[in-house]
Amino acid sequence: MVSRVIPVDPFDLVIFGGTGDLARRKILPGLFRRFCAGQMPEGSQIIGAARSEMDDAEYRRMVSDAVAEFGGGRTCEAGTLEAFLDAVSYVTTDAKGDGGWVELNGKMRDSTVRAFYFSVAPSLFGDLAERLHRFGLATPESRIVVEKPFGHDLESARALNAALAQHFHETQIYRIDHYLGKETVQNLMAVRFGNMLFEPLWNAQYVDHIQITVAETVGVGGRGGYYDKSGAMRDMVQNHLMQLLCLIAMEPPAKFEPDAVRDEKLKVIRALEPVDWHHIVRGQYGADENGPSYREDVEDPKSRTESFIAMKCHISNWRWAGTPFYLRTGKRLKARASEIAVVFKDAPHSIFGADAGRHRNVLAIRLQPNEGMTLDVTIKEPGPGGMRLVDVPLDMSFADALGPDAEEVPDAYERLIMDVIRGNQTLFMRGDEVEAAWAWTDPLIAGWQARNDVPKTYDPGSSGPEDALMLMHRDGRKWREVKA
Repeated sequence: MVSRVIPVDPFDLVIFGGTGDLARRKILPGLFRRFCAGQMPEGSQIIGAARSEMDDAEYRRMVSDAVAEFGGGRTCEAGTLEAFLDAVSYVTTDAKGDGGWVELNGKMRDSTVRAFYFSVAPSLFGDLAERLHRFGLATPESRIVVEKPFGHDLESARALNAALAQHFHETQIYRIDHYLGKETVQNLMAVRFGNMLFEPLWNAQYVDHIQITVAETVGVGGRGGYYDKSGAMRDMVQNHLMQLLCLIAMEPPAKFEPDAVRDEKLKVIRALEPVDWHHIVRGQYGADENGPSYREDVEDPKSRTESFIAMKCHISNWRWAGTPFYLRTGKRLKARASEIAVVFKDAPHSIFGADAGRHRNVLAIRLQPNEGMTLDVTIKEPGPGGMRLVDVPLDMSFADALGPDAEEVPDAYERLIMDVIRGNQTLFMRGDEVEAAWAWTDPLIAGWQARNDVPKTYDPGSSGPEDALMLMHRDGRKWREVKA
C-alpha cells in the first residue's frame, strides 16, 4: 500500500518565531519531509521571522541542523537538502515594532498562497495580525496559523478571538491542535462513518463506557513556570482530550466538510454536563531516584496545580445518555501512551454458564506509540475439555499493515501545514468551539480552587493516584493498563 502524494499550490509561508523550539523540532523538519515526498512544489518559499539578528546563510545553517536532529532520519536523494534550503530565507522582525516589516513584505508574491504561522506566545497574536494588515502583507485569501494555548480561560479566549477577528475572517484562521493531525485520529472517523459494522452500535444501548487516556513518562522539566500556571486541565483536557472526545461522540456530519464536522463537534461540547467534584481526581507526581517531585520541578513547595487529572463525564443527548466517558492524563506515569477505548456491554445472556466468565468487546484506538487499532473479540480457547472462552485481539498497526510505507506516513504537523496551504479547515478548531470548551472547563477549575483542593501525590512510574482507580472501581469498572 503506497501513500498517494498530492502536491499543493506554490506558497509563501512565513514562520513567526522561526528560530524557536517548535519551529526547530516540528515545523521545519516537517516541511523538509514534505519537500522530500514531492508535495512542496517548486516556487514555494519558507521565510523565518524572529527578533534574532541573523542573515539567510546563518538561518539556513540553523534549519539544516534542525533537520539533522529532528528530521527522523529521513533519507532523500543527493542534493535534496540543498534544494530545500534554497527555498528558505530569513528576516529579522519585531512583532511589537516596525522593524523588518517592509523587508518582509518585499519577499511576498501576489501569485502564490500566503500563510503566516504564529509560532509565538499568544500575547503577540494581536500585534502580528495588526501589522500584517498595516504593512500590506495580508490579502483576503491569506491564512494564519495559531498555536495553543488559545487562551487561559473563557475571557482570554474571547479576547484573542476578538483580536484576530479585527483583521482576519474566521475562514482564514487555523487554530492548530496536532492531535487532530494524527493518522489514527482521522482513521477513527473512517472507522465510524465508513463502515456499517460500527455506527449502528455506537450509542448508549451497546456501549458500556469509553476511556480516553493520554499518559506521559516525562515531567514538566523546563516548562515548570508555564505549566504551573496551566496544569493538566488547561494544558491537555481543554484541548487535546476534548477534541478526541468530540470525534468519538459526535453525530455523523452530512458531509466531510470543515463546518459540517465542526458543527457536530460543537454540539458535543455544549451537551457536556457539569462534572461533580467527587468525579474529579487531581494529582502531583512525587520524587524518586530518577527525578524530583512536581513541586521541586516548578520550584513551589505549596503548588496546588495538577500534573495528573482523571474525571468521569456525561453527555446529555439521546445517543449517549447514561454512558460515562472517563478521561485521564498525567505526567511521570509508567508509560508513554495515548489511547481511546470503546468498551461495549456484555452479552445480555450467556449460554456458556458461569465458568465461561464475563467477556466483552473493546475497540482500542492507539494514537501513540505504534499507531493502530485493536478489536477484542471472544472466541473458544483451543483444546478439549469443554467450552472455555477467551478474549483475543484483532490487531491492525500501521507498521504491520503498511510495511515499509509506514515510515512515509506524514506526522501531524506535516499533514496540518499542508491542509493550511490547501485551505482545508476540517482538522482545525473554530472560534466558537474553543470558547465552548473553556465555558465547560472554567467552572470545574473554579470549583476546586474554591474548595482549596490539594492534589493527591502519586508515585512516578505508576498509573496515577489511587483515587483515580477508585473512580472506576466505584462503578464496577477498571482502567485499561497504561502500557507502551
